[in-house]
Amino acid sequence: MTDKIIALVDGSLYSESVCDHAAWISERTGSPVELIHVLGRREAPQKQDLSGSIRLGARSQLMEELSELDAQRAKLVAHRGRAILEDAHAIVSRDGVSDVTTRLRHGDLIEAIAEIEGDGRVIVIGKRGEAADFAKGHLGSNLERIVRAAHRPIFVASRAFKPIDKVLVAYDGGSSAMKAVDHIARSTLFAGLTIEIVTVGADNAETRRGLADAKALLKAAGHDAETRIVEGRPDEVLGKLVEDDGFGMLVMGAYGHSRIRSLVIGSTTTEMVRSCKVPVLLMR
Repeated sequence: MTDKIIALVDGSLYSESVCDHAAWISERTGSPVELIHVLGRREAPQKQDLSGSIRLGARSQLMEELSELDAQRAKLVAHRGRAILEDAHAIVSRDGVSDVTTRLRHGDLIEAIAEIEGDGRVIVIGKRGEAADFAKGHLGSNLERIVRAAHRPIFVASRAFKPIDKVLVAYDGGSSAMKAVDHIARSTLFAGLTIEIVTVGADNAETRRGLADAKALLKAAGHDAETRIVEGRPDEVLGKLVEDDGFGMLVMGAYGHSRIRSLVIGSTTTEMVRSCKVPVLLMR
């Protein structure tokens, strides 16, 4: 199967939301869900020489005890990973998804994503990880790494799941924004949802032409989308629109029209993901 929903769970406060959103996507697209927990290198047993300059017999005994502790810790970490996956499987199944698989991976998260994303249609991840309560103003470190490295759409789950019926599409005419519109046109995920395409910038002929093209593409796919041009700073304007007009999801390119792709994700994108209280679907 090359159409699965890849949901990354880590046992954080966002994991349940990741599961609920993955189930919602599955229900609308008919795709199976694969739940993945990666045991990163930072979770591997620490290799430290704590024996010091002690006598040979005592040193040998201590090294044996340390080796046993390392083995026990490795077992506990793996047991915790399996427990996280079992809980996630229960949540997705509760939400009505029958085709669910789990996978416990070892190693670097980005290397794991590179190996498995070819089978996926979207990667679902929480906005923040295990330290969510201690870093409410910051994005999870893994999120930005994944957005930089992945080639599939990234669905950034909000803290809690809410039904989604209204979608805001941030459109700047760039390649990733156009790819986002094309994705919406092709995906059953957006069938029946209210869609509005918004450009933040000057109201001129070029902007109107770009919005008209985007609207025509969606209309050809059966979506009766609305368009709007607003002025101001994109992060402030889009955030206010989401809040004031009750949008349930924001779709945008991971990079803006003039961003340098090899650096970090665009500053507007970073700010929108950080501040929005709704899920954000990022297109590469």
